[in-house]
Amino acid sequence: MSSQPFRHWLERWKLTPDGSAFTTRFGSQLLPVVWRGERAILKIAGHEEERRGGELMEWYGGTGAARVLARESDALLLERLMGKRSLSDMARRGQDDDATRILCRTTIALHAPREQATPTGLVPLEIWFRALETAASQHGGTFAACAGVARSLLADQREPVVLHGDVHHDNVLDGGARGWLVIDPKGLVGERGFEYANLFRNPDLTIALAPGQMQRRAQIVAQEADLDGRRLLDWVVAYAGLVAAWSLEDGDDPRPGLSIAEHVAGIRS
Repeated sequence: MSSQPFRHWLERWKLTPDGSAFTTRFGSQLLPVVWRGERAILKIAGHEEERRGGELMEWYGGTGAARVLARESDALLLERLMGKRSLSDMARRGQDDDATRILCRTTIALHAPREQATPTGLVPLEIWFRALETAASQHGGTFAACAGVARSLLADQREPVVLHGDVHHDNVLDGGARGWLVIDPKGLVGERGFEYANLFRNPDLTIALAPGQMQRRAQIVAQEADLDGRRLLDWVVAYAGLVAAWSLEDGDDPRPGLSIAEHVAGIRS
């Protein structure tokens, strides 16, 4: 990719390219740069969800998240997280308990109260879950079961907070001396417990569905985040069904999401 899409921001913020550009699946364009002697990432949002995420990153103020160095229009300049540790690697090397605790503690930092006004345009969880209702009406079965669980949770949401919406092993990065920090929020609002559902299906199905793994993670998350374990697993079922519904919309295989939902439904029954 050429530097053409970035030229205006390179000049405006006096940035020096420091690597090859790349594109996200939502069409956002990213370029490693140097800003005032500091390594950073220049991101130009290609989708409303990522523009909303940029506003939320700024709202986090560097607490539990990568610092925003500058933001204007569709452009976001973020500190580049250069640590070598990986939560996915930890989980695969038998350190899943440690990785789960790090994910929980990072999430708790995200949910800490902020003095500044809540970002505008946050998407309520009810809107996100519409895709699951559509899949349930068209396909029934596990989709319908997941939709029923989601409906009950959404009708009685507890402890509403600003939600990152995509906390998992590869969105929490090693920030060196600053600790573990998130990137790529979706910008939602809803029940606090929802935030932990995604980590249960990551970093891959083999780990997530290993014997006893879900129960072990549920115990750790419930303790670390002070959540009701049964309700937490309900969110895992609902979210796994939603992921399967999105897979259908994208023409992908929904079975990974359905397998998580069915597995968790079995252990919580």
